[in-house]
Amino acid sequence: IEFKGRDMKIIITRHGQTEWNRLGKLQGQTDICLNEVGKQQAEETANQIANEKIDLIITSTLTRAKETAEIINKRFNVPIVIDDRIKERNYGKSEGITLEERLELKRNYPIVEYVWNYKKNIDFNEIETMHDFCKRIYIALDDITEKYKDKNVLIVTHGGAYFPISCYFNKKPLEIIVDRTSVKGLQNCEFAKFEI
Repeated sequence: IEFKGRDMKIIITRHGQTEWNRLGKLQGQTDICLNEVGKQQAEETANQIANEKIDLIITSTLTRAKETAEIINKRFNVPIVIDDRIKERNYGKSEGITLEERLELKRNYPIVEYVWNYKKNIDFNEIETMHDFCKRIYIALDDITEKYKDKNVLIVTHGGAYFPISCYFNKKPLEIIVDRTSVKGLQNCEFAKFEI
């Protein structure tokens, strides 16, 4: 994925695998560390982007992202900046539930179908609303692209956070986010490049 432009290169990567990823549990802001597969994925990503010029790494505050950043940074040895605003969406009381439990929740509460719908912006089960979630991501990206506009930056973040990030750099309206398939996501340690 590449957005053509001029001065600043941004590489976005999702953190490596955790045990909750492996088990299909909804993580959100629950602070889970990488498993061995996740650590290996981070090393592979470092190898894949080894020829990139990286001036600094910005990572979410959550352990799985910080660990991914630290492993990748063994290759680059650049400053790491920790930014709370690019952490995963808060899923409230739903954190830790499995895919089967999510399907059961959807059967009992049909409104759950709209949890990712930016237009509907539902408030359910103490889940961070889409408007609040996307707003904090956009504020962070505005700051990053202004403060580091002459730098090449690697951002280590989360699967859910990538949806508004993709809209931001591809100049797409947030309204296109209606579910978890409406914007192409990132697998664990998959990365995307943007130039602005």
